[in-house]
Amino acid sequence: MLETELLNCGYGELQVIFDLSASIERGMITAVLGPNGSGKSTFLKALSGLATIYSGCVRYEGQDVTSMPAHQRAKLGIAYLPQTNNVFSNLTVSENLQIAGYVLDKREVEDRIDAVLDLFPELEGYMHKKAGTLSGGERQFLAIGSALIRKSKILMLDEPTAHLSPKLSAIVLERISELRNKLNLTIVLVEQNVKDTLLISDYAYILVSGRVAYYGDAGALRDTPSLDLIIKKFLFGREGA
Repeated sequence: MLETELLNCGYGELQVIFDLSASIERGMITAVLGPNGSGKSTFLKALSGLATIYSGCVRYEGQDVTSMPAHQRAKLGIAYLPQTNNVFSNLTVSENLQIAGYVLDKREVEDRIDAVLDLFPELEGYMHKKAGTLSGGERQFLAIGSALIRKSKILMLDEPTAHLSPKLSAIVLERISELRNKLNLTIVLVEQNVKDTLLISDYAYILVSGRVAYYGDAGALRDTPSLDLIIKKFLFGREGA
């Protein structure tokens, strides 16, 4: 559904990603793991049109979108949800959801909001409260719900469990899994929560210093006896036993 070939990108003259080739399969959750500064967020931004691409290509459903600006990629169904600033904090939950469907018929927007509330019932009691008053997990639900109202085909989530408690993190990851299972959404998931992320993912990439250090089936990686060693070596830069 979405792929890169020998992608080199970054910001201005600062190159972050080097010769990265990856394939995101339809209807799957693809985990992107790696230590801080490994290029995970930059990879998502390159896919969504928010990073400078020096060479290589990005293809979406077979179409070359390398030079396509972010707003046009969004119209194709590519949604990027950053770790922070992913909702309008000064607007209510209801206003956030309505704005997400601003180009749609009013009745269609109402139907899609109802569908979002079915998926995220936690939001129903907060429709008239400012988004900035929501908990971290609730803000993630609202951000994802806004993307669903736009009928995005692929969600790219940048550390949605960051700064959440273990209990809330588990709930957020469970809901992300439900989006794949119930809606057949394609999801690219950048996370530091390695083991729990591998539990819900179908495929995984590990990035180190802007390059692919590992890729393969998420279940096989999760079940490998050397997973702890892989985490220490690649994700935290330590050579633990």
